[in-house]
Amino acid sequence: MRVLVACEFSGVVREAFRERGHEAWSCDLLPALDKSPYHFKCDIFELLSMTEWDLMIAHPPCTKLAVCGNRWHHTDTEGIAEAVSFVKALYDAPIKRIAVENPVGRLSTLWRKPDQYVQPWMFGHKETKKTGLWLKNLPKLQPTNIVEGPYEQRIWKMGPSKDRGLLRSITYQGIADAMAEQWN
Repeated sequence: MRVLVACEFSGVVREAFRERGHEAWSCDLLPALDKSPYHFKCDIFELLSMTEWDLMIAHPPCTKLAVCGNRWHHTDTEGIAEAVSFVKALYDAPIKRIAVENPVGRLSTLWRKPDQYVQPWMFGHKETKKTGLWLKNLPKLQPTNIVEGPYEQRIWKMGPSKDRGLLRSITYQGIADAMAEQWN
């Protein structure tokens, strides 16, 4: 299966699919964190017009969309509208099966509610980070390793740094593995 992981610089989801024998590629404006040769550093829409894909998992930037950014970006109506349009364009890409991933935020009211929310603790991590999945022709993810609380809020508590936004965006390994196992 040909898998495109859009807006992913870390390679976590890409590698979960590759480890299971899929032809998986990531694409982002940033270089691959793992320096993988299976990464395109370009605009996702340039890549979509070049070849066909069986599945796309998209991780659009949440800066203007997530609840946690409301106090900084609530007046940027143009930036918010552009972010929502970007998400809709990804979802409408000419690929049969698509998942769009984003934390709790504006998409629920400015576009539509997600098909499901997942938490890292449902997939083997003793942490919380409620994340929505908007699915096209894909089943909901089934929990693979439910961990009992209390849970850590590592992502939410992450201190200020120049890499904070990037580090917060990296997909949990357990969720990536569930995607690769269940969406094949």
